[in-house]
Amino acid sequence: MFTFTSGVKGHNKMAPSKRSHVKNTPCVIPGGFSVLSLKFNADANSEHKLYVKEHKVRAEAKSHRPFDRTLFVLNVPPYCAEDVVKELFSHFGSVQSVELGDNPGSFYQSGPKLSRFFKPAKKQGFKVGYVVFHKATSVAAAKSHPYNVPLVVCSPERTVKTGVQKWIQQYKDSFIQPEKLQNVVDNFMKDFDTMKEKEEERLKQEAEQQKEDEEGWVKVSRGQKGSKARPHSEAANQKTLRKEMRKRKRKELVNFYSWQHKNTQKEHIAELRKKFQEDKQRIALLRAQRKFRPY
Repeated sequence: MFTFTSGVKGHNKMAPSKRSHVKNTPCVIPGGFSVLSLKFNADANSEHKLYVKEHKVRAEAKSHRPFDRTLFVLNVPPYCAEDVVKELFSHFGSVQSVELGDNPGSFYQSGPKLSRFFKPAKKQGFKVGYVVFHKATSVAAAKSHPYNVPLVVCSPERTVKTGVQKWIQQYKDSFIQPEKLQNVVDNFMKDFDTMKEKEEERLKQEAEQQKEDEEGWVKVSRGQKGSKARPHSEAANQKTLRKEMRKRKRKELVNFYSWQHKNTQKEHIAELRKKFQEDKQRIALLRAQRKFRPY
């Protein structure tokens, strides 16, 4: 808009920028992901982008990733280990656990936890992660974090090694002390034996519950009101399957089809003819061996 005054040339009065009121708002992209900016250090000019979203998978409702307290994170850079990610997201609240993997899915390992000495080397690349907070409000705080306020990875309080320093540290960590390795193996075997004992005890209890009496009846006890029916154990399923196989064999019909009956008759007639020929040969041989002996 141009205004003209006496003795003064026309000048342009531009309206104030409309961007000033959106600087501290979150950036949400299609798919429901919020974008978080990430800097390696405070002096870095380039920024990295993280994409976060509330994790909602029905199959994992009662697992170690609860609905309202789990944040799904994409595009995690290689220099951000689990402890670094935990420190970054602790800005939004207390973090319970962090999981990083190559692809989305379940990273949960059943049985005793393996030490890093027995795990294959991790791929050096961008990761996906699951951040579990202690409170549900932390997830909302992470999703509503301003786009133009980057999170800083490396600070004086938290040093992250990269380049040659990182390679040197990895080389030092590759050496394993025999005493430490023996301690790890002993703890793993102890946990494994405990797990096997619990499994054997569970199978024994199920076998006792599914045990039949002398007449073949299984005692079924009524559970508490509102409790769901207990699923059949593996031992009970195997036993039922063996019973069904025995019944099927007993009920199996021989020569059910007409062509099977005809083939059986042909085989029986051929066997009778063979036996008749053998008898004829044996009688002829006995007649030939007979001799006249008057005295």
